[in-house]
Amino acid sequence: MKRLLNTLYVFSENKYLALEGENVVVLADNEKVGRVPLHNLESIVTFGYTGASPALMGACAERNIDLCFMKSNGYFLARVTGKVKGNVLLRKEQYRVSDDKEKSVHIARNFILAKVHNSRWVLERATRDHKLSVDAERIKERSAVLAKSLEHIRQCEESSVLLGLEGEAASVYFSVFDELILQQKDSFYFNGRNKRPPLDNVNALLSFAYSMLAGMCGSALEAVGLDPYVGFFHTDRPGRMSLALDLMEEFRSVMADRIVLSLINKRKIKPEHFVNKENGAVLLTDEGRKIFIQEWQNKKKETIKHPYIDEKIEWGMVPYVQAMLLARFLRGDMNEYPPFFWK
Repeated sequence: MKRLLNTLYVFSENKYLALEGENVVVLADNEKVGRVPLHNLESIVTFGYTGASPALMGACAERNIDLCFMKSNGYFLARVTGKVKGNVLLRKEQYRVSDDKEKSVHIARNFILAKVHNSRWVLERATRDHKLSVDAERIKERSAVLAKSLEHIRQCEESSVLLGLEGEAASVYFSVFDELILQQKDSFYFNGRNKRPPLDNVNALLSFAYSMLAGMCGSALEAVGLDPYVGFFHTDRPGRMSLALDLMEEFRSVMADRIVLSLINKRKIKPEHFVNKENGAVLLTDEGRKIFIQEWQNKKKETIKHPYIDEKIEWGMVPYVQAMLLARFLRGDMNEYPPFFWK
């Protein structure tokens, strides 16, 4: 079983990470402010700019401890990893399929089917759980549009058409996302998705959540021997984890969006947990990131019955299970990649 919670998060931008014996040491102005044994860690995520020592990077690589560097807004920068897992034959098949447009679109189609299905059920859940607080009729109407979109996606055979269908479905879903925000409406409102940079509190939360999810999916793919940078829906681009972005489409609404809504509606995240930059960007403060990470870790510990393997697993294991199923499909052990349908 893959450990989920043995991750060290370093939030402050002025912290430097170094190696001391068998420990990672956190430094601030050359003063030691923290120490954690490496054998207790599966990964380290730092949101600072001062970096880490080459000795620590080497130690993490030798021990297969992911060392992940993020911008303060949660945007992924780079990751130091150990030896590549899995055999070369699996990756060669992944590259062959990625270059085959016909085969690629069939896998990509399943990613997007799950994305739209799960987005629809987030809306359906809202009308069921908060029917007196939301415009249920309007949300139901958008849910019906997504249901029809699923029919078109199932029949899609061209990547360009699939891209258009995905974009339309995302627009429909986000058109009622503001309805799902039930508390703190003066400070938390959604008028549309914006990013790089996010321009309001809700988009700042969404961007941070999606960055965390992308890193999680990238680790899951590497764990089963796949290359997270070679995808089937997102096109190849230097430095972009295209396959991780593919895989995370299935979980955007059910993991990232629901955590964002929960933090706002339960008033765990408040206006003071954001900072406005001169360029208009809105970012989480150190305290805001800590609150988000705590909610993220709690979510990963919750259990769910996986719809395909029919077993109860932790939410944090779901991307790893899907990565494993994708690897099995590419090896020829399965006739089709089974997407994750949540309800």
